[in-house]
Amino acid sequence: QVQLVESGGGLVQAGDSLRLSCAASGRTFSSYAMGWFRQAPGKEREFVAAISWGGSSTYYTDSVKGRFTISRDNAKNTVYLQMNSLKPEDTAVYYCAADDRGVHSLHNAGSWGQGTQVTVSS
Repeated sequence: QVQLVESGGGLVQAGDSLRLSCAASGRTFSSYAMGWFRQAPGKEREFVAAISWGGSSTYYTDSVKGRFTISRDNAKNTVYLQMNSLKPEDTAVYYCAADDRGVHSLHNAGSWGQGTQVTVSS
């Protein structure tokens, strides 16, 4: 297990950008697939993006393709989510997740952060 701490959320206007960060504890960060999920009020948590251990493979939900970019810096034990062209429907609490079984296990990840609020006004 790793401990995850998200940061970078905030209140922005439609069309603006934000970069979320997720800092992980532990010395085996590079062996974890990492992902971002979000949960809007009254809705279930949904997958946003994921990145493989080494960063060579990335995955996105259709609604964020072309606007969001996930990346990782294994030297800093950090994963990022660059969010551009934000829309009001992106408003949610964003959670970071980690799992050493690979990206396809992230929906049931062993480690989750506490979440960071992103609010996009129209």
